[in-house]
Amino acid sequence: MNSKSKALSKKLYRFTMMTLATTICLLGCRQNSSSQSQIKVTAFVGANIIDGTGAEIIKDGVLLVDQGKIVGVGTKDAVTIPKGASIVEVNGKTIMPGIIDAHCHVGVSSGMQSGYSRENVVNHLNTYARYGITTLVSLGDGTGISAEFRNAQNVHTLDRSRLFIAGEVISGNTKGDVREIIDHNDSLKVDFMKIRVDDVLGTSPKMAEDIYKTVIDYSHELGYRVASHIFYLEDAKNVVWAGTDYIAHSVRDTLVDEEFIKLMKENKVYYSPTLMREVSTFVFGGEPDYFTDSFFTKEVDAATIAELRSPERMESIANSASAQAYKEALPTAMKNLKLLSDAGVPIVMGTDSGPAGRFPGYFEHLEMEMMVDAGMSPMEVIMASTENTAKVMKLEGVGSLEEGKWADFIVLDKNPLEDMANTRTISSVWIAGNKVPDKK
Repeated sequence: MNSKSKALSKKLYRFTMMTLATTICLLGCRQNSSSQSQIKVTAFVGANIIDGTGAEIIKDGVLLVDQGKIVGVGTKDAVTIPKGASIVEVNGKTIMPGIIDAHCHVGVSSGMQSGYSRENVVNHLNTYARYGITTLVSLGDGTGISAEFRNAQNVHTLDRSRLFIAGEVISGNTKGDVREIIDHNDSLKVDFMKIRVDDVLGTSPKMAEDIYKTVIDYSHELGYRVASHIFYLEDAKNVVWAGTDYIAHSVRDTLVDEEFIKLMKENKVYYSPTLMREVSTFVFGGEPDYFTDSFFTKEVDAATIAELRSPERMESIANSASAQAYKEALPTAMKNLKLLSDAGVPIVMGTDSGPAGRFPGYFEHLEMEMMVDAGMSPMEVIMASTENTAKVMKLEGVGSLEEGKWADFIVLDKNPLEDMANTRTISSVWIAGNKVPDKK
């Protein structure tokens, strides 16, 4: 081949390759353009919006969602709806952030049967979601299964509740025992560690002070915060002195004092009342009103209710000394919630729901109503169930309806600022901008 032929060949080769590259680029661009055209901003229009920050309600608002995240929120005048956006009319309704339960146990039961399993985890995550409880802090359950679900939730396709975990509750009589459990939890990269310092009304030995101090110190070394289960004021003070981050139940033996309030505030320790935990211990000594509440029965099967209606079961609970002791402790728990809230101690809504008889999703709504009964305002309770909890517990991307956060929210028929029970008037629940499916 002569030099002219070689030059011509090279030119033809370059032209062919350029043409091929251009064709590939155009095809790719068309595919990208097609994919992008299929992804639309969704605009929720006409609702009154409680954004979870404590700000005044946004009247006749607009909430924009794109790829699972909030990209705009405000009044109709302040927010421009993009051309081609999908419009969801929610005129006259109220939108609030998805509710956060700061103390529950996911996947540990089915009906009245206790037991941790993948099936139970899935069922609980879906049940909580349908009730608008879109974020869960599970303070002690199984191990690897929950971690799998936690690890898979930062996606725009999510339509079940988000999950943060504590792994195995830390127990043991020696420093070696507790370090072994902490190391196991650390291998799962849990979000919290959890201890119990409680003698269960005098029936069980408490964790020793040197042991729980080891747990707290070692957990902090590894970068974890520690939640502490307590009953008595003295133990609550001791675990705060030892460095706990979170008091995960009410003080129930006596009213809190100024020393405890000062300790909590100085150490920035947050507090969960779990009032419904106390209720669950004694309420089945009779028939609760909610057995005929459609908001309850839509999720709880007839066989479970029939089991709880058993005369033998009711009699056993009615005659239980521990049930009566917890019933007597409930008013103290409610008074302490008011004292601590008024003093400025961070309150996070928690229920201890999940175990058999503590009904996922439903108990959170009752808890919020009881918090109002204890003296908190509806806005204070909403804040304790949304942004305040997300902030103090460092739950990223949730808790309030602000740009850049996950689009996890509830559409209600009525305004919960007027009546806390209006959180039950659920029209729809959205997680990462996806409508939570109805129960099958």
